[in-house]
Amino acid sequence: MTTILVVGASGATGRLLVQQLLDRGLKVKAIARPTASLPDAIKQHENLSVIHANIHAVTPPDMALFVRGCDAVISCLGHNLTFKGIFGKPRLLVTESVRRLCQAIEEDRSAETVASDFKSPVKFILMNTTGNSNRDIPEKVSFGQQCVMLLLRLLLPPHVDNEKAADFLRTNIGQNNKDIEWTAVRPDGLLDEQRVTDYKVYPSPTRSAIFDAGVTSRINVGHFMADLVSRDDLWQRWKGKMPVIYNNEQPSKI
Repeated sequence: MTTILVVGASGATGRLLVQQLLDRGLKVKAIARPTASLPDAIKQHENLSVIHANIHAVTPPDMALFVRGCDAVISCLGHNLTFKGIFGKPRLLVTESVRRLCQAIEEDRSAETVASDFKSPVKFILMNTTGNSNRDIPEKVSFGQQCVMLLLRLLLPPHVDNEKAADFLRTNIGQNNKDIEWTAVRPDGLLDEQRVTDYKVYPSPTRSAIFDAGVTSRINVGHFMADLVSRDDLWQRWKGKMPVIYNNEQPSKI
């Protein structure tokens, strides 16, 4: 049975993702904060195992145990929207977690005793943001948006964290890693909805994240990421890329 590790599983998007994965018959390891809980509807599910831990404090041996046997790792990590969450430590929560998870995957797969057990690279999915550009390809960003993004880098540590996390996958893991394939999913204007609705996915933003933001429901993000790990055709289309997801509406032109 396919096994997925979800980091940030107790968050607003993470818990919806876990439900989507379980609905597809997948086995889920969910890492959640020690004080957090998952919805009653899923926490007793036979295919779910919950690991209560602060991801930034997990030791390398424990991280290796968490990723072992997983076919995919999905990070829904983010900073709490409080003063401490935005400006407190760890400022590079997402980046450092992504780095340590990837390191654990590579070290686990390099072990001679287990190397023969693996046939395909681990799929690594990072939940990111349309405020971050994919610097692997030309993306049109207005001068005004560039100025705002410069201010965000100076004033808001979480934005820098999002950029650095995606850059780690682009530059450190790259396109030819034998152990890890990746994608960074970029939603815009997150909102809550009860049901999955129609949505569209693009290689790059079709509207300005600052001056003409779109909307993306968290449950649609969870649905898309669950499809990425369960549908090989979709994964082949988006691996090594940073797809942008919007709820189904007429996109504006940047």
